[in-house]
Amino acid sequence: MSILVTGGTGYIGSHTVVELLNEGKKVIIIDNFSNSKPSVLEAIKKITNKDFKFYEINYLDKEALENVFEENKDIEAVMNFAGYKAVGESVKKPIEYYINNVSGALTLLDTMKKYNVKKFVFSSSATVYGEPEKIPITEECKVGGTTNPYGTTKLFIEQILKDIYDSDNSWDIAILRYFNPVGAHESGLIGEEPQGIPNNLMPYVARVAAGILPELSIFGNDYNTPDGTGVRDYIHVVDLAKGHIKALEKLDKEKQGMFIYNLGTGKGYSVLDMVKEFESATNKKVKYKIAPRRAGDIETCYSDPQKAKEELNWEAKRDLKQMCKDAWNYIQKTKDYVNTEKQGFHNK
Repeated sequence: MSILVTGGTGYIGSHTVVELLNEGKKVIIIDNFSNSKPSVLEAIKKITNKDFKFYEINYLDKEALENVFEENKDIEAVMNFAGYKAVGESVKKPIEYYINNVSGALTLLDTMKKYNVKKFVFSSSATVYGEPEKIPITEECKVGGTTNPYGTTKLFIEQILKDIYDSDNSWDIAILRYFNPVGAHESGLIGEEPQGIPNNLMPYVARVAAGILPELSIFGNDYNTPDGTGVRDYIHVVDLAKGHIKALEKLDKEKQGMFIYNLGTGKGYSVLDMVKEFESATNKKVKYKIAPRRAGDIETCYSDPQKAKEELNWEAKRDLKQMCKDAWNYIQKTKDYVNTEKQGFHNK
């Protein structure tokens, strides 16, 4: 039996594919490289020494998607990582986000229904909590009041999944609400490699440290936090990927149901904490400036991951220093860094 992974060459998708292959699962990836690179496919093979099927398609293309299901009658579960994911960009491009994320998910779910594949792991986000009613955030906290279109797309898809399950409880669904994934695989072969200028903090910090980008903009230092900068729950991407394996095991065991889990560390770090930890872990200086607050950002967000620990037997193992070291190891192996080093541009 096979696991279909949409967005499987993206940041979280690729790390989850590695964990699936290491667990001996058969994997089928679909991706259109909108925010990833074809070289990730070879990197996954190199890390795992295993092969898999790949289709270069957009999951909005129903005909192409149906063809994947037609050719692979053994698909038993789908993990959905496809979707645009930048909070700031979503505020500027809401239509594109709703079409890609929500319509794409509907197309995928409709195709799954047609082929009677009802096991689904959804890549959601802590953004569904909006301005959280309490910290740390538990799964029982109310959702809604999202502060950006990206978060709203995740909220909409969660509601769609609830409606699907209410209409047909033979579905087997896990919704995983991520906090802030960072870091990279210890091999340095895969990591966060956004197209163009990074929207997320860690890859931006790493590129400033490497001299690829001139400086980091910290959006707001007047929040009600210990140092005035936003506080987030950063989680190592490999820990996050392992959480998906545990969620799949839960679905295999339960056979039907709908389950929601926070995947985070339960610790909150500020933007400046991250910068300082990165400097300490890499011995590189990260130049930064304070900029105005960014639309759609919230002040503080970190998880209570107890439910995942109790029900999935999962918890994050890697600390912030490890996240920084692995992110730095990855950036040092990328072509951009090698080029700047040759030209003498990177920071000493």
